[in-house]
Amino acid sequence: MLKSLILSLFVALLCTACATSVNKENVANTGATAGVTFQQAALTPKTGGKLVAATELNPGDIILSASDGLTSAGIRLLTLAPVSHAALYIGNQQIAEAVGEGVRVRTVSEVLDEEAVVVAFRHPDLQDQHASLIRSFALQQVGDRYNYVGVMLQAPFSIERRICELPLVPAGVRDFCLRGMATIQLGAGNNDRFFCSQFVLEAYRAAGLPITDGDPRWVSPADILHMREGDVPSMKIRQTLVYVGHLKFQPAPLQEARRMAAVTP
Repeated sequence: MLKSLILSLFVALLCTACATSVNKENVANTGATAGVTFQQAALTPKTGGKLVAATELNPGDIILSASDGLTSAGIRLLTLAPVSHAALYIGNQQIAEAVGEGVRVRTVSEVLDEEAVVVAFRHPDLQDQHASLIRSFALQQVGDRYNYVGVMLQAPFSIERRICELPLVPAGVRDFCLRGMATIQLGAGNNDRFFCSQFVLEAYRAAGLPITDGDPRWVSPADILHMREGDVPSMKIRQTLVYVGHLKFQPAPLQEARRMAAVTP
């Protein structure tokens, strides 16, 4: 009985695991208690979100999205995040992405028609030459096959990795734990097949502007989301991403129903 209770508590803890960051600034001088920052579950930043037009995108911007489909819902449930897909804006109203049929290019309007939520993030150090290299890399991969094996391995890893992301685990320990677990479960090295977030990070590496030193095959769309400003990344990153804005936001049915009920006399 006791063992079952302990196991249940452990599983519950893993299911709610959330990476944290401890802010120790001015603690020694002021005697204040160190503040703890948790990973943000909301897609809209704490400073407030905004809707932007596709014309405000820059080549090289990272596009994160979610759809109403079961696959998207499953990915979001596994990763405890509001996004399930990552892609690249490569200019000329085009978005490059790795999907089940392989690497492809679609127009922004096609993406907006299919996805329920679409959000853009930007690397603050991205220059024109980087954007050009990202576009070239993306176009060279068009037609390449999808990394189904990598995605299948991500499923158990998404659950088991939470032991590394328990609250108050120091960032260095968390990064070491994740890298070790990923090396064992997901492997390392180059790959000529891509899944969505892997494709995005490989493009940035090819442009000479890696966002993280971790293998792109270890990173999910949720990981990219937590690389934004004001959030807590699970793995160590080189540069935080800047929120550009929402290209599309469609409230969940339950949220919309509650909103309509609140305004209905």
